[in-house]
Amino acid sequence: MNPVPPIFTLLCTAVLAAAEELPAKGLVLDLDAAKGLTLEDGDKVAAWRNQVAASPAKDFLKRDEGRKEPGSGRPALRKEVAELKGKPALVFLQQELVCLDEDSFDSLSTGKGHTWLAVLAVHDQRVGLKDVNSFFGNLRNGEKYEGVWGCTNDDNTLWWGARNGLTFGRFDANNPQLLGPKLETGKFHLVAGRMAAGEGTVKLELFSNSAKPVATADFPVNPKANPSRMTIGQERDAIQHPGHESFDGEIARFLIWERPLADEELAAAMERLRATYFTK
Repeated sequence: MNPVPPIFTLLCTAVLAAAEELPAKGLVLDLDAAKGLTLEDGDKVAAWRNQVAASPAKDFLKRDEGRKEPGSGRPALRKEVAELKGKPALVFLQQELVCLDEDSFDSLSTGKGHTWLAVLAVHDQRVGLKDVNSFFGNLRNGEKYEGVWGCTNDDNTLWWGARNGLTFGRFDANNPQLLGPKLETGKFHLVAGRMAAGEGTVKLELFSNSAKPVATADFPVNPKANPSRMTIGQERDAIQHPGHESFDGEIARFLIWERPLADEELAAAMERLRATYFTK
């Protein structure tokens, strides 16, 4: 058998690296199930480290406060997921990991705008608060609960939204809900949300497996809003009833840019993640 030419090996390495390259400008969060995990009791995830070295938000940690059983809020590591080209994912069953930095993500909804992007799968949802099964959020834990959140309904219809703290409502003009498609259970999806920058009324967009939006809404930005701790697997640091508004599913990758990616940037980022994680 002839050896593989060195130039071919270098070319393949370069192609793989390019496939994973993502826009660096404004990237504030990159949670990758293949990196930065602290495990306990075998496969239980006690901490998930942000791979953006310059970000002030470093670690997403297990949260025992409010739980009757210590450690019950830890997701589990699932290794070598066949559907993800053998890459891992974290399995959340009404569990959460919390960044304890109070203010790192406030600007996402107070004027700078943002883009989030996730590689995730949904399981059948166990009912807590009806139609609120959150895979991320930084809602303030009290008063009018301002911030952003990504969720599914109990039937796994995808949705996301923002809350500006001017009124309390589920849902109204200050708390819009963008409804997407019903996600197929047990299958990994590439989903995203984008908020335009600016003060005043800005556009929100939801994406599902495509860079073409499946829903849009107007959002009145409140620069004085005060969101709270970013949480993965739940809509906020809900220590009064942890897991009650959490989703059941898996997350392989979760990213946030502190700016709205341009259309071509978003399309390229989705294609790069599709090439990294999916066979088709």
